[in-house]
Amino acid sequence: MTAEMRVRIRAGDADAFGALFDEHADAVHRHAVWSTGDPAHAEDVVSLTFLEAWRIRGTLHPDGGSLRPWLLGIATNVLRNRRRAARRHSDALRRLPPRDTVPDFADEVIARMHDADQLAAAVAALRALSRADREVFLLCVWSELDYASAAEALGVPVGTVRSRLSRARTRLRALTQQPDSVEQGEHR
Repeated sequence: MTAEMRVRIRAGDADAFGALFDEHADAVHRHAVWSTGDPAHAEDVVSLTFLEAWRIRGTLHPDGGSLRPWLLGIATNVLRNRRRAARRHSDALRRLPPRDTVPDFADEVIARMHDADQLAAAVAALRALSRADREVFLLCVWSELDYASAAEALGVPVGTVRSRLSRARTRLRALTQQPDSVEQGEHR
């Protein structure tokens, strides 16, 4: 992304922002799918990410390279906020009295595809990681950011990215050798 495009985006140029979306929406979507395991949820994350990017476009530095780290950093914050909101929603639902009827999940189960099981296993393994290690792993491995870009996206030093990624890889390697450990719960 050229400096001229950055200036245009900062100024609110819709065409430049459209080009930004065209160039990076797929990367944001992949990041969200790997983070959530839910393609429909990922579409919401993409929408919210670009809405937030538009809202804070004035904070974009006029100099620099690819805007992918900036967008993936925004997406990571959107994912955090959505998880927090979902947790609050679940807590609120738990405080409600039990319902008399149980919803029918048959249509949902029938609609699932074979690869959903593989994605679920990968997401379960990722959930066994701490949030910080999981975010670094998603950015560096699945979203293919280099250490410096991931550090920029998360607002941490490059050394922190390296150590978190090493820890995540070690943990995931151990989990693949002991598949039952993934089901034992999330490591936070």
